[in-house]
Amino acid sequence: MTVGIVGGGIMGMSLGYFLTKQGISVEIYEASPTLGGLAGPLLLGDGTAVDRFYHAILSNDGHLRDLCAELGIADQLRFRTTRMGFYYNDTIHGMDRVVDFLRFPPLGWLDRIRLGLTVLAAQAVRSWRALEEISVETWLTRWGGRNAYEHLWRPMLRAKFDGSSDGQADAFANVPATWIWSRLVRMKSTRRGAKQKEEAGHLLGGYVTLMEAMATKIRAAGGKVHLNAPVQEIVTDGTRLCGLRVDGRLIRHETVVSTMQAPVFSRLIPNAAPAYLEALTDQEYLGIICPLLVLDRPLSGYWTINITDERVPFTGIIETTSYIDPAYVGGHHLVYLPKYTAPGSSWLTKSNAEIEEIWLHHLQRMFPDFDQASIREFRIHRERFVEPLHGVNETEKIPAVATPIQGLYLVTTAQIYPALTNGESVSRHAALAAQQIVRLYESAQGVKSPAAQSLQPQPVGVVG
Repeated sequence: MTVGIVGGGIMGMSLGYFLTKQGISVEIYEASPTLGGLAGPLLLGDGTAVDRFYHAILSNDGHLRDLCAELGIADQLRFRTTRMGFYYNDTIHGMDRVVDFLRFPPLGWLDRIRLGLTVLAAQAVRSWRALEEISVETWLTRWGGRNAYEHLWRPMLRAKFDGSSDGQADAFANVPATWIWSRLVRMKSTRRGAKQKEEAGHLLGGYVTLMEAMATKIRAAGGKVHLNAPVQEIVTDGTRLCGLRVDGRLIRHETVVSTMQAPVFSRLIPNAAPAYLEALTDQEYLGIICPLLVLDRPLSGYWTINITDERVPFTGIIETTSYIDPAYVGGHHLVYLPKYTAPGSSWLTKSNAEIEEIWLHHLQRMFPDFDQASIREFRIHRERFVEPLHGVNETEKIPAVATPIQGLYLVTTAQIYPALTNGESVSRHAALAAQQIVRLYESAQGVKSPAAQSLQPQPVGVVG
């Protein structure tokens, strides 16, 4: 069995590594000159490599921590206690301790109690299946009440889902309660000790350190990793795989796995059945516009500032150098200012110059003492397909690992449900998918496999 893998991001590299561990030869094709995909590196003007988008490894990310140990890079992990805040009514309010919740201005004492009950209710859920049948609004108001929803949750949901306050239906109206449940469970599970302090961590050099470590293992086992090798087409006759077209050449592979987002994958298989192509293109994703502010000093000291002010266009403020020692990133202070974008969002049409002007205007309003002379660089990155969207009772729309084309498989972030799409869940999903692909291959070849499972991917858990 020889497997060609399309994509050298966390999913593709993890998949290649875990297949290699099972004795399977792999060839990975990555379009860019570096590994990592969305978790790839960015070179600043002075040559310092930093993550292009914001990423964190949390203290309870057991799969990633075990993987780093296995690869011999656990000594390059660093963790720090972090702080979280909320921007409300022109003020940043810390939200790290129970007393912080009790003092949060928009909530009365009953709201604060119910907010705590909301977090406890999330921890008590044993089967997320029931949560996919109700909307996130219904679940949050049931536990936390209408006031907490209107002043806390709704503004953040609107910011996340690129909503508006013009009286139209909220863009997240069909989002299931599993969305907030998975976030509350992940947040709570990272807090340790009596003081419930949250820790965040990183790898020295960024996520590309993990990619390169896996690439080294793959090459040592005889596999290949091709950079600057965009796959132009996954060639099929409509029902059977023929190979990959790369740089105009047909490269034969008896098995291929695409790790692309579903709509991108659909463009690579033009000969597939129309119904299958339509199902792939129906999978919606949030996009992102993510400026990176490179400063010569800290901005706030908070890791994450959630924004409840709907005048502010960006979704939040993520200062990664609150847990990354600036000494590891060239002495710079890194602040990411993401704006998630819905399909067809008007923000997608704005130029980089417009984004920079709007973002700095609002940042100056939020931080009156902010000195724009402290800006060393202002970089803007955009991606159209970042976070898959799933509606209420729509799990049947999640694409399966096995495709209708013999020899072709799909391992993509849309299958990571109801977990969040982060480095932990992506790499763990790749490990599970590698096992499933081997079983499916054995089954197709007539090899008895008592562990054979359904073709539908198994959802990845949130914690563990």
